[in-house]
Amino acid sequence: MSTIASCPTCGSKSKIKETNGQTTYQAVQDDEAFKKIEQLKKAMQKFKTKAEKLEKELEDLKLNQK
Repeated sequence: MSTIASCPTCGSKSKIKETNGQTTYQAVQDDEAFKKIEQLKKAMQKFKTKAEKLEKELEDLKLNQK
């Protein structure tokens, strides 16, 4: 199991590797998390579009009742 710590330069989570007394940091990127974030963004956009359409439809119905 890799040792994980925050990178002192950029602050991201990184794997630590020590070679000849020198510590190197390698950024950890979780592709699965990025995919989930994209899925959530797409779902939120669909919801927003649908909500806006329903609000417009409701407004039209209110105007037609008067």
